[in-house]
Order: sequence, then C-alpha cells, then structure tokens
Amino acid sequence: MQHPYPIREIARQAGVSEATVDRVLHGRPGVRAGTVLQVEQAIADLDRQRTQLRLSGRQLMIDLVMETPRRFSTLTRRALERELPSLRPAVIRARYHVHERWALPELIEQLDRIARKGSQGVVLKAPDTPEVAAAIERLMAARIPVVTMVTDVPMSRRLAYVGMDNRAAGATAAYLTAQWLRGERGAVLVHTSGDRFRGEEEREMGFRATLRGLDPARRIVDVANSGGDDAACRTLVRAALARDREVVAVYSSGGGNRGIVAAFDDVGRDCEVFIGHDLDAEGRELLLAGRISALLHHDLGADMRQAAEAFMVFHGALPGGTRPRPSGVQVITPYNLPT
Repeated sequence: MQHPYPIREIARQAGVSEATVDRVLHGRPGVRAGTVLQVEQAIADLDRQRTQLRLSGRQLMIDLVMETPRRFSTLTRRALERELPSLRPAVIRARYHVHERWALPELIEQLDRIARKGSQGVVLKAPDTPEVAAAIERLMAARIPVVTMVTDVPMSRRLAYVGMDNRAAGATAAYLTAQWLRGERGAVLVHTSGDRFRGEEEREMGFRATLRGLDPARRIVDVANSGGDDAACRTLVRAALARDREVVAVYSSGGGNRGIVAAFDDVGRDCEVFIGHDLDAEGRELLLAGRISALLHHDLGADMRQAAEAFMVFHGALPGGTRPRPSGVQVITPYNLPT
C-alpha cells in the first residue's frame, strides 16, 4: 500500500493504534476486515486533504459523525473537502464516522470514544434523544465542541446548529404545493423516513401548518418509517396509493425519492406535484426527467464553513462575536440547477 504518510499520522486519522496500522500496511494477519478498510479510508482521506496539509497555520482535527444515507454523507464529505483549502487561519483535517443506520448504543460509544481520544470539534447528524444529548454534554465537558448539522439536538449543550431552516423548508413546500394544485382536487402524500430526527419533524410541522392556512380543505396522507430507503419507500407508498385513489401530490422530507416515483409507476398513476429534498445525483436525474417538480436545497459548503469557523472561534484561532445561522431554503428546478 503506497503512501507518503508516517504511521503515526495514519493512525491519528484512522483512530486506531500505530501497531494496527503497521500490521495493515504490511499485510499481517490478526486485523479485522473493517479495521483494514478504516486504515485504507484514512489514507484516502489524507490524499484528498494533502493540499490543505501543506498550508501553514494551527492544525485542528475534527470528526464528522453522521447517521444518514450514503448519498447525503457523500455530498457532505465533498462539501467539506471543497472548503478545506480556503479555511483560514487554522488548517483543518477531518475524520469520518458515517453509517446509514446506527444502533443508538454504538453511536453513543463512538461519541464517547472521541471524547476519550480527543478532537477539536464534532460535526454531528444524529437523533434527538436524551442519550445523544448526554453524550454531547460529555464532549463539551472535555472541551470538544459539537455542532449539529441538518437536524438539531436543541436541548443539549451543543455549540451551534448549521443547516437548513427546516420549518421554513416545510412551509415552502406547502406554498409550492398549494400554488401548483390550485383548482385541482386530490390529497397530498407526506413522506417521512421516521421519527428519529428532529429536522424531518420540523419540516413536516411547517408543511402541515402552512398547507392548513393556504388550502384548508386539502387532505394529507401520511407515509412514515421507511428509513429513507428506496425499496421500503416503494412498498409503503404503493400500498398507500392502493388504499387512496385521491393522492395526486407528494412532499418527501426524508429521501427515498426514486422509490416514490417507482410506486406511482407501479400503480399506473401520475404525480402532479412532487417536492423533495437534497440535490444529489439521483435528485438531479429525477428533476431533469420531469419526475420531481422541485427540490429544496441549501448550501452544504456554507454549512461546513460555518461549523469550521465556530470551532476556530471556540479554540481561539478566530475572534468571537458571530454565531452560525440556519441556511436559506433554495427552490431548485430544472432551469436553475447549480453546477
């Protein structure tokens, strides 16, 4: 495994011992496959961040801990690594701890492991639970600041929240739906991946409250607990469409857009209005194909920059005085797709 990095640097990036890295690099037995992948990923991360490492300045190591579909973690990783070379005055490196579905005890153990081993900051996308709030408390007590992203844990001592104004996003989706369905009858299907994340809950509440004011006669059909998985969404939405012939529109706050589109195809019905989230490759494809009416998007790069600056302020590398603010909601159509 060719690389230009000292074993100590790889071990720090991977969060494992130097002896483990040495065994992996020399192909010795006794290392779990998952740990081998962890070391390989650490080297790949160092390769991507090499330009940043050559810059001068104070060095901060931060950890991204996320429970999220792979498509969104990929977007987040790319957004952060685009920002890294321009961040000043500190040099920031990142370690990634990402799972599509994370058992709560394992998530808490990961956060506690970071508290024990040290970090200059944690960017966290996790459920809003008492256990997560307590883990954030332990990190902050260890002087490791936590910035929640996309979905908040507001009753914790987290340093700040970065991401979309979720209630405003839901309200925007309701406004667009009411405008585009004006004069047409039919119900709106509202999809959420589950009840684990406050961000989706706030989007749903914003949608319901606004639609109730703009179009009080419009009926809402709920589909939940898909986990944002396309196959699960397809099954759940297809069943909902079979039960209810009046569904003509969708607001999906929790992913699974391809599965929802497939469910309408399965029953041979059209979706007049479809509002979704996240401008990933799949979303672009569905938008350009006319299968999604609009995507609600926010600038992940700006979120990453705000989080990094909050960490630099916390550690004295930047003067204080400003705090991160929620990102504005962008309505993306086929005619204003960002490059």
